[in-house]
Amino acid sequence: MRSEFRQWAILGLVVVLSLAESALTRQRPRTRRSQRVRMGQIQVTSPNGNVRLTMLPNAERLTFTVSLGGKPVLDSSTIVMKVDGYDLSSGVVLGEVERYEINEQYPWQGKHSRALNHCSGARISLEHDLSFIDYVLEVRVFDDGAAFRHVIPGNEGTSRVPDEYTTFVLPVGSTVWSHGLGGHYEAPYKKRDVSEIEAGQWAGPPVTFKLSGGGYGSITEANLVNYSGMALEADGRRGFVMGLGHRQPLNYPYELRYGREEAKRLAKPASVSGTIATPWRVVMAGRDLNDLVNCDIVHNLCPAPDPAYFPEGIKTEWARPGRAVWRYVDGGDSSFEGLNGFSRMAGQLGYEYHILEGLWRRWSEEQIRQIVEFSAERGVRLLFWVHSNRLRTVQEREEFFSNLHNLGVGGAKIDFFDHEARETVDLYEELLRTAAKYRMVVDFHGANKPTGRERTWPNELVREAVRGMESSSLRERARHETILPFTRFLAGPAEYTTMHFGERRGDTTWAHQIASLAIFDSPLLTVAAHPQSVLDNPAVDVIKSIPAVWDETIVLSDSEIGELAVFARRTGQTWFLAVMCGPQAKAIRVPLSFLGDGPYKASLVRDNRQDAANVVLEDRVVRRNDTLAIEMINGGGFVGRFSK
Repeated sequence: MRSEFRQWAILGLVVVLSLAESALTRQRPRTRRSQRVRMGQIQVTSPNGNVRLTMLPNAERLTFTVSLGGKPVLDSSTIVMKVDGYDLSSGVVLGEVERYEINEQYPWQGKHSRALNHCSGARISLEHDLSFIDYVLEVRVFDDGAAFRHVIPGNEGTSRVPDEYTTFVLPVGSTVWSHGLGGHYEAPYKKRDVSEIEAGQWAGPPVTFKLSGGGYGSITEANLVNYSGMALEADGRRGFVMGLGHRQPLNYPYELRYGREEAKRLAKPASVSGTIATPWRVVMAGRDLNDLVNCDIVHNLCPAPDPAYFPEGIKTEWARPGRAVWRYVDGGDSSFEGLNGFSRMAGQLGYEYHILEGLWRRWSEEQIRQIVEFSAERGVRLLFWVHSNRLRTVQEREEFFSNLHNLGVGGAKIDFFDHEARETVDLYEELLRTAAKYRMVVDFHGANKPTGRERTWPNELVREAVRGMESSSLRERARHETILPFTRFLAGPAEYTTMHFGERRGDTTWAHQIASLAIFDSPLLTVAAHPQSVLDNPAVDVIKSIPAVWDETIVLSDSEIGELAVFARRTGQTWFLAVMCGPQAKAIRVPLSFLGDGPYKASLVRDNRQDAANVVLEDRVVRRNDTLAIEMINGGGFVGRFSK
């Protein structure tokens, strides 16, 4: 009897298991498994063959390398992508690999007037063996770097929680420039050998490094939307581990403005509804600093602007770039009449914008209309400062931007974000969308690093995310300002609040400060100096002619991070040579081979060797076969304008 019962029990169990398997099969067809294989090596190579991202044949853990000219930029690095606790990068089965190529150019504003988007791409279909979750690891490799992202399909209305712990492992002997997150993205950079960076130290991207055998790399992210921002935590073994917004340490600016309890609320992984498309994880790679500075990868990985908002794309008239005056840093008359004076001086300088801090809230509507009209007569548009906590709801955003639009104001400077939580990232997008609806430009202050979204939203002219001239305590500016062009500015334009002639300039000269205006990228180029001090400067003619955006940029070979930044930049037929010297005096000879044929009138601004708060001016005629001798004192600089 027991034997018969056992047989029936076994038969019943078989039936139950068969039904369960049948149900699972109906939910997720498994026939494709016969078309899948264990992870093999996959290589994606740049169009010129110089850069390569290799997925290694490791089914236990997705692992990759990046090389430049056959030499490692990243050693074997592990990918960790988690969803609802499942580690999708461990134990994977390979499906199809779809390869493609992109080759396009598009108008740009910043380092050059046209961006090149040329890459080899691959969509690698994968299945996680434990959860049976299908997803795509997409890779793009450019001539100056590589990028990858995860796309995990999902149903709208269904929320899941992603998290990432991918590690980027730098080669032995790499020299790293990075800053911590204590001031969020407003901290000075440290230079260290990668072996000296201890576990648990955080870094805000971009993290730039020089390879021991020559060449450079930089790690950041692109197209951050509907997701938390990324920072990097050192593992003490040459690796930098991704940490999304919820995992990043609490920074002082956020704690000061919002408190610890609000920070605790954001210290949980954020959910994503529907398909999860992560930002692109970017590794720039270049033989020299010119390759790194001219890299277009970050904005290439973002969508083009919506013609419904921007009918002429990035060239849409109301979103045009320009230079700005701002009273806040260098002081000045804060009365209504005094600020009218700032607009008058902006017009005298030929500048296009005037930023007004919260003083505008004290004025009547009639006064606002008066200053808007007064400024417009001088070709100057106004931007009004506002705290981001006043714009957290749809109604608040609609009322604010529609009111500015009706008053004729050009846009807003929006402050105090200080976190990379998903909801903060969402807020940037909503602000840009509403601003675009009312034809407003935006300057984000107290912000996260840019991730190329200024391509999608050309009305985002700039964001801060840098230790700038507002920091009165930063005295070693010569070193700081010769690091920034090769670190922070690789992610996108920054509002440094550039050029100061007073004590805030620290250990730099006037010539250095004028050069910074021509080197720091910012389609909204905000000048820190009081406009009257600019008008009174002996080099005012050269200063007035420095534009906010460029047609061409060449980083010359004398450049060295933290020691010397030497940039040749063209606007139309006019070239500028701008040099910022680090703490130690330098003497260099610069061939003018970047010039075109024929004679050029050269207007030169040099250090005054007896007085750092003065300049020496020189005019001469030069040709492209000439070589220019430049001698700079400690923290010195040079600017040359070459006109046909």
